[in-house]
Amino acid sequence: MNMIANLQTDITPDGPDYDIVRRVIELITEDYRDQPSLEAIAARLNQSPTQLQKTFTRWAGLSPKGFLQAVTLDHAKRLLRSEDMPLLETSIEVGLSGPSRLHDLFVTHEAMSPGEWKAKGGGLTIRYGFHICPFGVALIMVTDRGLAGLAFSDSGDEKACLEDMTCRWPNASYVEDLQATVPYAARIFEPGKWSSEQPLRVVLIGTDFQVRVWQSLLKIPFGKAVTYSDIANDIGRPTAQRAVGAAVGANPISFVVPCHRALGKNGALTGYHWGLTRKRAMLGWESAHA
Repeated sequence: MNMIANLQTDITPDGPDYDIVRRVIELITEDYRDQPSLEAIAARLNQSPTQLQKTFTRWAGLSPKGFLQAVTLDHAKRLLRSEDMPLLETSIEVGLSGPSRLHDLFVTHEAMSPGEWKAKGGGLTIRYGFHICPFGVALIMVTDRGLAGLAFSDSGDEKACLEDMTCRWPNASYVEDLQATVPYAARIFEPGKWSSEQPLRVVLIGTDFQVRVWQSLLKIPFGKAVTYSDIANDIGRPTAQRAVGAAVGANPISFVVPCHRALGKNGALTGYHWGLTRKRAMLGWESAHA
């Protein structure tokens, strides 16, 4: 297996902005109580306020101040409230993550059989590629049945990211194949290409319990969030909140299977396998595009 990351040229118009965005998010998160001004943030990053405002707005669709408001605890609590009905009790068409949504990535999914899961990838060929995306560097992994993995890293950490993912299915064969992954990258991170008429094919590789949790995550609408207890109730295991949390953390298809929309009981972001800064970035980006 080739463990050398080979970065595809930027396939999103705002991909290179993420490094600046990441540093801004870190600053406004650390200094939240001080409510840092645009000028103060720009000075810390050696940027002009005007350029920083343009960069951030290009990436997020809103200003750093607006983004800060979008990732506050109060906003997270509002995401958890349902205006119409409990989010996970709406009727979901078979295989479709949300037929009534206007702004979401439509997904059709299937799960591998228990036997295939126990084989830990044996007999499976997984093609992968690294791509610049709005949240840093994305590692996309696909099989003949659809998208099997989506992970994230910062530039320079691609090898560790790949090792993290390949150890999940150690018996699979891995082939670096950008031609196979580019179409997925172009669709996943471009809302204009999200369509219920051409849903994204996803294959879930996990235990039965994990797959049920991931299927529940697929029901969370774009721009909304639920708690771990909501998910536990949805799968009929109300006392299994800790196990649900572990399954959410093990989700191999981040962003598409939206584990970033799972929050703590009081709206706290809790953990995220690819870093809390990236989770804040995803929630803020979605708020801007919702």
